[in-house]
Amino acid sequence: MDILPQAHAFGTRADDYEKGRPEYPSSAVSWLIEALLVDRRSTVIDLAAGTGKLTRPLLATGARVIAVEPVAGMREVLSSVVPGAEVLEGTAEQLPLPDGSAGAVTVGQAFHWFRGEEALAEIHRVLTPHGRLGLIWNRRDLGQPVQAELGRLMEGYRGATPSHDNGAWKTAFRQTHWFGPLTQETFPMEQVVDREQLVARVLSVSFMAALPTDQQAKVANEVSELAKRYGDPVALRYRTTAYWCAALQDG
Repeated sequence: MDILPQAHAFGTRADDYEKGRPEYPSSAVSWLIEALLVDRRSTVIDLAAGTGKLTRPLLATGARVIAVEPVAGMREVLSSVVPGAEVLEGTAEQLPLPDGSAGAVTVGQAFHWFRGEEALAEIHRVLTPHGRLGLIWNRRDLGQPVQAELGRLMEGYRGATPSHDNGAWKTAFRQTHWFGPLTQETFPMEQVVDREQLVARVLSVSFMAALPTDQQAKVANEVSELAKRYGDPVALRYRTTAYWCAALQDG
């Protein structure tokens, strides 16, 4: 499967991803569903679906949801926890679906991993005319002391791993002829986690999951100590940013 090497690490911590990663706030999901014109008659492709954090609320609309995920470990958890979804192996740049398969495509927490222009061309291919693309990210609120400290702990391990925060992913949207402009909205969100969930949240990050076992154990101890200082459970603040854009018919 043609994905960045760092992304394979998600499969080794798929259970932690499901346990520690936050859901998306209902306000953000409702905004995205309305913008994408999703209802029970719709077919939606949830791309890079992970363990189904976005797949679940999409299914709740009554729509047909096809979850596409390249990492085997993530697909295994997704199939277990979201039995109503159709789960396929595939990437943003090579979707295992025919032309015009869906009225909407969603991408949660992942577009910055894609080869942007190539992915947009492929997403356009599988959309119906004037179909819509939605993106969403839960972003840690680094103005909160506990999130700032977690950020400092993790950033030392990031290396060259892709990041949403640097905005490089937007270049493809500025240059593309496949889609119109992005519309954006931001929503506050809070996730309450206990110590075990906090450790899982940190170790589910790709470059943390890729660390040797002894380093992961060291990080887990550091996060546990942090949890003692900030409280167990602790409320983590996020800002959730959602975007949508429409496919241009002529591309």
